[in-house]
Amino acid sequence: MKFKYSILYVEDVSCTLDFYTAAFGMQKRFLHESGDYGELETGQTTLAFAAIVLMTQMGKSPAKADPANPVFELAFETDDVAAALTQAIEAGAQLVQEPKQQSWGQTIAYVSDPNGFLIEICTPIG
Repeated sequence: MKFKYSILYVEDVSCTLDFYTAAFGMQKRFLHESGDYGELETGQTTLAFAAIVLMTQMGKSPAKADPANPVFELAFETDDVAAALTQAIEAGAQLVQEPKQQSWGQTIAYVSDPNGFLIEICTPIG
């Protein structure tokens, strides 16, 4: 078995794809003609988004993301956290934590996307 994809539930899939493209330089892989499902090019594991309304129609009761009380985070690795942070904020991300060097040598900053999902922007470990 392999980990294939994560699907985040959002209000507007197309706008979310546009945000991730502008904020993190990812490319859109796919947006369903209904606009209710889309994917980004992210390597071996797909980052996907599904409309909350679609999930509700499928019998799920998705909750809204809250960056102040996250239950998970997405992490994007870069050699230049400050530049990536600036790009993300210019694209509409909300600053959660300025870049900070960790005791293990990694630099980490946090933003939230327009849906409220917590995103870590970090340097490689070791």
